[in-house]
Amino acid sequence: MTSLTVTINGRAYGPQDVRDDLTMNDFLREYLGMTGTKFGCGAAQCLSCAVIIDDPNRASYTSPTCIVPAASFNGKSIRTVEGHAKDGELTPLQKAFIEHFAFQCGYCTPGFLNEGQVLLERLARDPIARADLEKTIAEALDGHLCRCTGYIKYHQAVRDVILADPARYLRSS
Repeated sequence: MTSLTVTINGRAYGPQDVRDDLTMNDFLREYLGMTGTKFGCGAAQCLSCAVIIDDPNRASYTSPTCIVPAASFNGKSIRTVEGHAKDGELTPLQKAFIEHFAFQCGYCTPGFLNEGQVLLERLARDPIARADLEKTIAEALDGHLCRCTGYIKYHQAVRDVILADPARYLRSS
């Protein structure tokens, strides 16, 4: 058993004893009832289970949860798909996903949404040239698998959010 203290979507949980072999995916779903994070392949290959990890330096990145022990998230601050909307108001990225119908079965959507959010936050800190936009989005979403072939719609939704606020995400030169 390991003691786990973690902040999820701004709320502290723990300390709580968890089995050493308990995955973060199972902790989220079975212990906390947060079922938005999906269990896809069970091998960290599809990234449907990806959550956002926030570093103290204000950077963020995604991590799979299906094979990663919950204990390895001890002391970390993470965001799940449940943490995006605030006071019932969807984020611009969530709205873009809906507008583009960037999901079919929706199973992979949490991973794509989290990865897209990380990209938006990175570009807000370090904008890119417009000429690099398509490649940057493709590289960010690479590795996430959609069995319904929704890749284009996810890509378009992320692009539309960026292009709706170019002063924030794109360099002027």
